[in-house]
Amino acid sequence: MNMSTRLGSALAAAALIALPHSTIEAQSAMSSWRVLFDGMSLDAWRGYKTETIPDGWHIASGTLAKEKPVADIVSKDEFGDFELELDWKIGEAGNSGIFYRGTEEYDHIYWSAPEYQLLDDIKGADNVTRLTCAGALYALVPSPAGHLKPVGDWNAARIVAKGAHVEHWLNGVKLLEYELGTPDFEAKVKASKFKDWPNYARAKRGHIALQGDHAGSLAFRNIRVRPL
Repeated sequence: MNMSTRLGSALAAAALIALPHSTIEAQSAMSSWRVLFDGMSLDAWRGYKTETIPDGWHIASGTLAKEKPVADIVSKDEFGDFELELDWKIGEAGNSGIFYRGTEEYDHIYWSAPEYQLLDDIKGADNVTRLTCAGALYALVPSPAGHLKPVGDWNAARIVAKGAHVEHWLNGVKLLEYELGTPDFEAKVKASKFKDWPNYARAKRGHIALQGDHAGSLAFRNIRVRPL
């Protein structure tokens, strides 16, 4: 190895050492993100228990959108430990949800999958309790008020699931966290409608799904997931 080669290697090594660990980790994390919707294609999605996209879901101005009640859609692939990020915009009085670790063993995905609630907290019919307002673990863990943007604005949702630990984030704020399978969680399930489905929130991995069967307009963009 000549002097110039050794010098170049030393400089490269020094630059790597000087790079903050947070920057290295961030670069590594960015490289592992997988895009589920890029504004142009629905190839990563299908209908619940069907191989086709239900009528009503469509691409509009780079968003995944619907204007009326439609059947739910699910990711073709399944995810266990993951970080999910997406932007969502809901219409007046709108109601929807993001499901995760869902299976197709029941008639509806919400019988198996936990739900990150999407709602117009002002006019949505589910706004009578924080258990069913935007960002809540639907019907089980409430979300705090004050972090939702007005109807017509984009909100950023983030879900982190690592083993039994799950976090719901909204617009950069961690709204809640919970532990699957704990006595507290099981008590909440037994006190809810989900008690009727014994495999609710039991799957270690499953589909990500977007709810469409409620009234109101809805749009998503920048959907991406990172296995953990």
